[in-house]
Amino acid sequence: MSKLISSVSPHFYGKRTTQTIMLDVIIALLPAAVASVIIFGLRSLLVIAVCIGTCVLSEFLFQKLCKREVTAMDLSAVVTGMLLAFNLPVSIPIWQAVLGSVTAIIVVKQLFGGIGQNFANPAITARIIMMTAFSGSMTTWTMPGNGADAVSSPTPLAAAAKGLKDAMPSYQTLFLGNHGGCLGETCALAIILGGIYLVIRGVITWHTPVVYVATVALMSFICGKDVLYQVLSGGLLLGAVFMATDYATTPNTKWGKVVFGVGCGLITILIRFWGNLPEGVSFSILIMNILTPYISKLTRSKPLVGGAKK
Repeated sequence: MSKLISSVSPHFYGKRTTQTIMLDVIIALLPAAVASVIIFGLRSLLVIAVCIGTCVLSEFLFQKLCKREVTAMDLSAVVTGMLLAFNLPVSIPIWQAVLGSVTAIIVVKQLFGGIGQNFANPAITARIIMMTAFSGSMTTWTMPGNGADAVSSPTPLAAAAKGLKDAMPSYQTLFLGNHGGCLGETCALAIILGGIYLVIRGVITWHTPVVYVATVALMSFICGKDVLYQVLSGGLLLGAVFMATDYATTPNTKWGKVVFGVGCGLITILIRFWGNLPEGVSFSILIMNILTPYISKLTRSKPLVGGAKK
């Protein structure tokens, strides 16, 4: 043997690459993107395009500056840009969307080593940072059809928390998304279609999304809340399907995914019902991201150690 190669597992190559996986995620996100344009107008498309373009450019320039391998074409930055845009209101100032995109890629992703080495979901973390820095613009919602015009409109969760029954949309409206909220979170139908596609393609498993949503539903029932309203409102479905299933920041074991989903659900309920914010999805996923290494360690399979009988 002229050359001995030693490396960690896996020791085989498959047809699926980072680029093909991310392409599947992009395809799954397209229904929500189309729905956002239909609901909020063309400015939705502008926000999505700006976030995607800034994320890809930030990754390319940072890797060039640091003399790293350029991975901007693996489409992971595109996914981050789309997810960040989906977590923003349509009226967000463009410069804030740019700053949030740079934060997601450089601060949360690249400074920790790039794809697969970031401890938290870049889009989620950037959104929380933006909520802290730009609370006014991040919580100014517009009614569908008004484009960038800042027509104040409470989200369904905010209306429910304040007891504004007249401002609470019907189940059908929640399902189709014709109400105020972030770009990609309002249309439950589009998100569900994307989730089904990802499960069929084998990109994600059902464990985390189903357990996450089921936990929120069960706790809402126990707390005497409208279960269907809590499930269809806010960023629950978007977070459960697309961000709580991130490969790098969530457990890779089946039981780990279940624990992760339960934890996200419980924290979401705590913030929604007893916190100062009507929504808790972003914070719940970030907190569970931090706990992921411990969850993975506790739920990993233990190898069988056998010995010869004497």
